[in-house]
Amino acid sequence: VQLQASGGGLVQAGGSLRLSCAASGRTVVTYGMGWFRQAPGKEREFVAAITRNAGSTDYADSVKGRFTISRDNAKNTVYLQMNSLKPEDTAIYYCATGIRFIGATAQAMQDAVVDYWGKGTLVTVSS
Repeated sequence: VQLQASGGGLVQAGGSLRLSCAASGRTVVTYGMGWFRQAPGKEREFVAAITRNAGSTDYADSVKGRFTISRDNAKNTVYLQMNSLKPEDTAIYYCATGIRFIGATAQAMQDAVVDYWGKGTLVTVSS
């Protein structure tokens, strides 16, 4: 599975961005997908996850109500709509999946072992 994230950039606090993650390789539509982020000097953390049929989603508490994860299986693409951005959202954002994401609940993906990481995209939120 190959993953490529895009859509990052510089935005002012309160603004919005939409990240995309294009997937290719194996039958990616069978995989649940997640977004993670890593801020400077911090460990990588979970942001959001979505099951393979988009029937269930889960979010980190810090982004609930502001971020929305979605997917278009016909395009093998997962999205992360980010609204009301804050300076603390500044990070490199990665899409990810793995064998344990197949059939997993969105909540379980928070801690699931990731087998495939996409190349990250940088989001910078200025105050």
